[in-house]
Amino acid sequence: MASSLLKVAESLKCVPQSLWKLGRLNHVAIAVPDLEKATALYRDVLGAQVSATVPLPEHGVYTVFVELGNTKLELLHPLGEKSPIAGFLQKNKSGGMHHICIEVDDINAAIVDLKEKKIRLLSPEPRIGAHGKPVMFLHPKDCDGVLVEIEQA
Repeated sequence: MASSLLKVAESLKCVPQSLWKLGRLNHVAIAVPDLEKATALYRDVLGAQVSATVPLPEHGVYTVFVELGNTKLELLHPLGEKSPIAGFLQKNKSGGMHHICIEVDDINAAIVDLKEKKIRLLSPEPRIGAHGKPVMFLHPKDCDGVLVEIEQA
């Protein structure tokens, strides 16, 4: 038994340690066709604290954050004709889950590592997200059908 544990310990020395780590779930984003109605649902019916509406023209969206105990919901509504949310809502008239956002402790190291692991990124460089921090979206076809956003913690 001791020799088996020693072999496992020795093999772990050969496993390269990642230069970055996943953190907590920052938010789940929901595309909504009517931002005022969705905001009222979470604020007035469910009693959640919600942020003011914030336009993010560089991302083509209006955002409202719904505060939950352990994470947030991000309500997304199209801003401008080239909004990615407009296309999503054309296919999903009632809206629906758009993406998840997970914090990382070193977004630049994560991007290098993910590229090496053949995960496609949706932009050449990180952009500043709704929280004022660098973000990067990972292609859903490389993430089991889920659009994943990573955000610098």
